Amino acid sequence: MRLTPEQVNTIRQGAIALAGEGARVWLFGSRARDDERGGDVDLLLELDEPVSEPAQLAARLSARISKSMWGRKVDVLIKAPNLQHLPIHSIALEEGVQL
Repeated sequence: MRLTPEQVNTIRQGAIALAGEGARVWLFGSRARDDERGGDVDLLLELDEPVSEPAQLAARLSARISKSMWGRKVDVLIKAPNLQHLPIHSIALEEGVQL
């Protein structure tokens, strides 16, 4: 995984602040692999409760983390009971690293 402990903490705290204590965050994509270089930060926010405004939640979390990482691009997917489950969700859970 190519994130510093401080970056991991920032991501976790941001997820909890915006989505609650039960939020789980997974890092996937190139940043989850030590053999890769560069790349944006791909995150899956996994929630047990329904989300009323998923696009707004994803945008807020992305902006918060991007700002703390000097403008690095951050993509956030949300997995919640009321949202459609897509193949990318399964890939993120299978190949990702829980933060």
